[in-house]
Amino acid sequence: MCQTLKVPHTLILLLGMMVIALFATWVVPQGFFETHLSDSGRQMVVAGTYQVIEEKTFLTPWDLLTAIPRAFAAAQDVIFFVLIVGGVLAIARATGTVDALIGRLLEKYGSKPEKLIFMVVFCFAMASSSIGTAGEYIPFVLILVALCKAMRLDAMTAVGMIVAGYGIGYGVSAFNPFTVLIAQQIAEIPVYSGIWLRFAIFVPFVLIGFHHVWQYAQKVKQDPSSSMMIGVSCPLDGKEQPSYPKLESRHQMILGSFLITLTIAVWGIATKGWYLYELGGVFIAWGAVIAILGKLSADETAERFIEGVSDLVTTAILIGVARGIALILEDGQILHTLVHSMSMPLSYVSAEISAVGMLVIQTLLNTFIPSGSGQAYVTMPLMVPLGDLVGVPRQVAVLAYQFGDGFSNMIIPTNAVLMGIIGMAGVPYAHWFRFCLPLLLKLMAAASVVLILAVYFGYGLDVQPVIAQ
Repeated sequence: MCQTLKVPHTLILLLGMMVIALFATWVVPQGFFETHLSDSGRQMVVAGTYQVIEEKTFLTPWDLLTAIPRAFAAAQDVIFFVLIVGGVLAIARATGTVDALIGRLLEKYGSKPEKLIFMVVFCFAMASSSIGTAGEYIPFVLILVALCKAMRLDAMTAVGMIVAGYGIGYGVSAFNPFTVLIAQQIAEIPVYSGIWLRFAIFVPFVLIGFHHVWQYAQKVKQDPSSSMMIGVSCPLDGKEQPSYPKLESRHQMILGSFLITLTIAVWGIATKGWYLYELGGVFIAWGAVIAILGKLSADETAERFIEGVSDLVTTAILIGVARGIALILEDGQILHTLVHSMSMPLSYVSAEISAVGMLVIQTLLNTFIPSGSGQAYVTMPLMVPLGDLVGVPRQVAVLAYQFGDGFSNMIIPTNAVLMGIIGMAGVPYAHWFRFCLPLLLKLMAAASVVLILAVYFGYGLDVQPVIAQ
């Protein structure tokens, strides 16, 4: 029997992708679209203005090396948020609250993990769909990993619950302010329009994600040797509890303060435009509250915090290097070339095929432009006039963008939030890719059917602007 092929460490995979990106800047023509400043202050491309650069920018291996520390700086918000959350959760664990919560959840869901899986996928999808949460799920990673281990499942199941909810929520979002509203504004159609279809497909897509995770969890529960995590060390190894403490009043007070912390975070996101810096501050404040309620000394609190941060240094490194892939492509000035080249073939096929083609293009481009709003500003000004030309309603073009951006968030290595989640759970990227690819293909197939039917039945024609001849 031949020896199983050894998959490289996630860090080596990411560095390899950076090298491939560097080679791409040497062979792909460099070019750009003209841009203008939108009302929201973001640079937006102007359709029909693409031109090749006469004097190419040649990136050297030295540029590759310097891109790594620059990438760390570019991803610092996610990196520091992950480290802060890890430190604060270590403080919470020192009070026994996390273990008491896991014990209580085991009592409730230990014999019926399918209910827990559905609840997590559904709730996370709802949050992402409505207010665009993503990095906010990082505090739940280690808790769900510990819970899954106690239920004789694995870390892959925990990550599957979180990321499936996150990606599907973004993909079928009803009114995510960071994606749907921006894309609709660029497409010049009423914001919140077409919401009935997005509501209608929400539960069916969530069920696809739930079924994929539950099917895997069932297999692992029946045969632990079928786990994709065999031979992979877990961040909680050596920290398992033989028994769990009772959920006492002080634990309940700490959990109550956690709910208050999340409420403040959601309020800040929705009304103040908060993101990871502000959320990091909120969690630091929660850490102080935990120490007081848990009656931890100042020294013990500091030691636990540093211990939690130290455990996530590897995760921070992966997040930083992942950002470097897109940075190389930006420096090499080939992002606009990729967008232009991918969109050209759509003008030669039917409207239904063009809609599916838009989905494929948005999926591929999300690897190079992992920011949802950033992708909207680059791609939607091109997809809208192209859709007008081939008969794809603008509402359908927005839907194709949503699907492509949201679903691929679950698998692209340039997504810093994804790398933070799998890094915190100790799941190697290659293992995650094998788990997630079948789910992505299922979602893409379902999305293609929705797009074809949407074009066929004229979804969005009621708000389609009249195009001057």
